[in-house]
Order: sequence, then structure tokens, then C-alpha cells
Amino acid sequence: MTSPPYSRVHDEVARRADGLWAVARALHADPETAFAEHRAAALLTGELERAGFEVRRNVADLPTAFTASSGHGRPAVALLLEYDALPGLGHACGHNLIAAAGLGAALVVDAVRDGAAGRVLAVGTPAEEGGGGKALQVRAGVFDDVDAALMFHPGVHDWARAPLTAQEQYRVVFHGRAAHPTGNPTEGVDALAALIELFNVLSALGRRLPEGSHVQGIVTHGGTATNIVPDRAEGRFGLRAATTAALDELAARLRTSAQGVALATGTSVEVERASVRYEHFRDCEPLSERFAGHLSRAGITLTPPEPGVYLGSSDIGNVSGRVPAVHPFVAIMDSDGSDHTPEFAAAAASPRARRVLTAVVEALACTALDVLDDAGLRARARSRYGDGPDPGLRADGAGHRPAAGRPTG
Repeated sequence: MTSPPYSRVHDEVARRADGLWAVARALHADPETAFAEHRAAALLTGELERAGFEVRRNVADLPTAFTASSGHGRPAVALLLEYDALPGLGHACGHNLIAAAGLGAALVVDAVRDGAAGRVLAVGTPAEEGGGGKALQVRAGVFDDVDAALMFHPGVHDWARAPLTAQEQYRVVFHGRAAHPTGNPTEGVDALAALIELFNVLSALGRRLPEGSHVQGIVTHGGTATNIVPDRAEGRFGLRAATTAALDELAARLRTSAQGVALATGTSVEVERASVRYEHFRDCEPLSERFAGHLSRAGITLTPPEPGVYLGSSDIGNVSGRVPAVHPFVAIMDSDGSDHTPEFAAAAASPRARRVLTAVVEALACTALDVLDDAGLRARARSRYGDGPDPGLRADGAGHRPAAGRPTG
């Protein structure tokens, strides 16, 4: 193990700080939503190509996904870049900062390594807000030859790890028989009544679910006219659970409940997954501790998340089941606020956000250097990075891009 050039990292970050903030501001001023981040991807890949990185576009058959590599072979560390925005809210989740931080860390590590063995990989990951770009990249093997995946997320807390749940959405369709509600009511089989009954069953089920689990549903089709008994009714149900295994159990309960309602009401039912599955996040403690230590030099202290608090879901969970990963939260506004709000969007372009960006780039770069230079750290990280692949993400089409819906938040 060689001694990482931390002092050179600090100087290199300082030299690049204005340029990285300009990237963050440019992304903030020009928000693009999931799978439509063409200008963001062009901006980021242009920066990487000018620095000599080998860029691959259309990764995992996603037009706005990319990888940019410097060096060869193993060890290899991936810096993750998110850059999609929220419809109507812009960068109210701060992905402009995530992209600039991953970009900056990759450029800094490459600059200070002086051609040392190993590989630095910047991974452009589109559509975290509802499309699961990372999940699709996992399926495509983007992370197969990587020793660690590093990113941060701006937030309202300074937390060393992300309490992120597993999540997926299901489409449930009941089929009945149309009839006139007064002319021939006994010939009708009310599909909407069956769907409503499923909501009642799931409401009762919700009172018995474990911590971190819940089901939230909406009616997406309930008939065409009030003088026709609906022969078709459709709902969409979002499922969350503290772990991916618990999500499997919850999905099985949804399916059993729907089938039971269909049997009781004389309808038939279809239940199918309607989104990419987001697995729960598995923190790699040796790496998250190393990141927190580096960040503390900037006066930012990371603590464990509050017990029993869950902040939503993210496709970083899928990455964390395959490779050691970190996803700390670093506050850019006070804890009485929240992301996915206009106030958070403003905070993502604030002076505080700039200070956080500079500190995080240095901490990410130092952690990446530790991964590349410390075989013992890599071994500890590999032995404690999670609980293996999720069998729910299969090569059967279930992981393809959803038509709608937003699994995060």
C-alpha cells in the first residue's frame, strides 16, 4: 500500500472548485427529467473527454447513460453521477450536485494518481427519479468489474448512510361483465367494486405490516359511464419494505389478496410488476467510515441515521447488492426542510451547496484513492458490503424501463 496523496487532492480540488460549481449551476439552470437528460449527459461527458477519459455512451441501451474510464484493470473504483430532475420542480433533489461531485472526484483522482495501476470509472446514471437507470446498468454488467461504488446525496441531515427501503409498483386489473345497473343488474359483474374491495383488504393488511413496509394505491381506471357496470377496473400500487426480502413477502400478499378478492366477487384479476424494482440500500461500513473521516476535515460530522426513519428508495440499492457502496447524506439546508420542494431546489444552487460540493469532492476523491491503494480496505469492504444479489431483478423483462411512476422519495 502506498500513501495516498491527500494534500495533492486538496490542492487539486481547490484548483477545480470554480469549474465544478459552474457545472453544478449549469445543470441546475437547465433541468431535464428521467431518460431525457441529453444536455446534461453531453456536458458531463464533454468534461471527461477533455480530461482524457475514454467515454462510452448509450450504456445499457440507455441514450443518456455513459461510462468514462481512465486506467485499466483492477482495482477499480466507480464514482456515480446522477443528473435527472423532478417534473415541475427542477433539481429539488440536488442531483446537479451529485453529478458535479462524481465528476469532480473522478477528475481529481485521475489527476493525482500519475498513471498508477488500476482504473477510475465515472458512471453516468440517468433516471433515478422513476426509471431505475442504475438497476438497468446493474443488469447490463456495468458494475461487474468494480471494487467499490461511491456517491453522496444532498439532504437536510448529515448522515453517514442512507436508510433507503426497497420499492416497486404493481398494476392490478380486475375484469368483470358490463351490464345496465337498473335494466339488468344481476347480469353485471362489477370490476370496480372488486378493486375497491382490494383497497379495503390492503387497508386492513397495512395495520399488521412490519416497520418500514406499506402499500399505497391509486385507481387508474374505474369505468366509462355511471350507467354501465364497469367490466374493467385498474389500480396501481406502490409497495415499500425495509428489505428486499420483505418486499418479496409484501408483493406475495398483494397477489394473494387480489386473487382472493377476485374469487369472492366473481371477477378475474391480473397482477403484474409495473416498474423497475429498487432494492434496499446496503451500506458498506468500512467505506462509509472512511468517507466520514475524510469529510470531517471540512468540519462536517456525519452521524448514523435516526432509528426507524426511512427516507424513500433509490436505485443505488441495486448497486449496493453487487458491489461495496456508500451513499451518505450531507445537508445543504436545515433539518426542518425537505427535499422534493421548491425550497430544496433553491438550496441546491446556494452558497452552502457550493461549500458542501467542494468538501464532498475532496472526501469522495480521498475515499476512492483509499480503495485503489489499500488492498486491506478492499478486502474488508468486500466482506461487509451487503447480502448479495436480489433474486427479484430477473432477466425476464421485469427490469425494463417503466412507462410511468416514481419509485423514489
